[in-house]
Amino acid sequence: MKFVYFTHSLASCWNHGNAHFLRGVIRELIAAGHDVAVYEPEGSWSLRNLLADAGEDALAAYKAAYPELGSQTYSRNIDLEAATDGADVVIVHEWNEEWLAAALGQLRKTGGAFQLLFHDTHHRAVSDPAAMRAYDLSGYDGVLAFGAVLADVYRKWGWGNRVFTWHEAADMRHFRPPAREKPRQGIVWIGNWGDGERSAELERFLFEPSREEGLPLDVFGVRYPAEALDRIGKAGAHYGGFLPNARAPDIFARYVATVHVPRRFYVTALPGIPTIRVFEALACGIPLVCSPWEDREQLFCPGRDYLVAKDGAEMTKHLRALGHDVGLRQELTANGLAAIRARHSCAHRLKELLSIVARLKGTRELEAVA
Repeated sequence: MKFVYFTHSLASCWNHGNAHFLRGVIRELIAAGHDVAVYEPEGSWSLRNLLADAGEDALAAYKAAYPELGSQTYSRNIDLEAATDGADVVIVHEWNEEWLAAALGQLRKTGGAFQLLFHDTHHRAVSDPAAMRAYDLSGYDGVLAFGAVLADVYRKWGWGNRVFTWHEAADMRHFRPPAREKPRQGIVWIGNWGDGERSAELERFLFEPSREEGLPLDVFGVRYPAEALDRIGKAGAHYGGFLPNARAPDIFARYVATVHVPRRFYVTALPGIPTIRVFEALACGIPLVCSPWEDREQLFCPGRDYLVAKDGAEMTKHLRALGHDVGLRQELTANGLAAIRARHSCAHRLKELLSIVARLKGTRELEAVA
């Protein structure tokens, strides 16, 4: 089959967490023999910021890790009929402009032979519903939502059985444990500061425990204001700035453990959605400790695949234990990696996508007969 995917950026992962999953799924599509074309907007916000922040060299890790991937840029004058010619499936990521989503929907309505899917991997459906409702999706065949609770939002908006839960997952062709273990020390946090969505939580579950326990802490990510950098300094931690996503496995391999502090919306309004950081850490074989989040869909086994700290004191306790107990580290690593290999790789998500495509095709054929 031929797939066409409109993303915000394939090349840049700067404040663009979906880049990992997108790259992994496209790689699996290609490996399975499908034809794939990827389009991203000319001068995308993420790519502009990556180049301004870290320069052209920051793309080297992506190019080296994903030599088979590539994309074409588009502008407002794109010929969408030509871009989707021969496509069986067209997928539009929610981080595209409204005009593009509407134009592709209109094309589908007026004879486009492809299945048209909208891919939502963000919390704006609950944090800014007006912005998401502004997208004209009337011509779309279905919605891919990256969690069941988000899928429920779309069902309430009238999508019924045309919305599908399609979780993110780990690209196990690249995100995997090191071939040879080397000495590990300290803890690492990989994540963006964001818009103050978890600043208090980072203080309670990351900065204070590391300072109290005297653990070396390295922080990687972008959009850290002066206030955040000051907090990192007071915690005795080191800020490493932007980290290309393709380099994350090498970084994880240097540390005893990593911490996951989900953004507030994924704890309150959209509970049960594990962001890509959980999949990345477990796939790379590094022990993971999380601040409280509800694994409502039972994708993993808390306490077995990763540890959960109900407060800062328990986070300190967990990090202390991981620093001294090799057996605990090995157990968590083995269990988390087994969960990824069994259920949560990009290869698994490709099978799910093909199943969704087949289901929608069957529905359309039945409707045509009726």
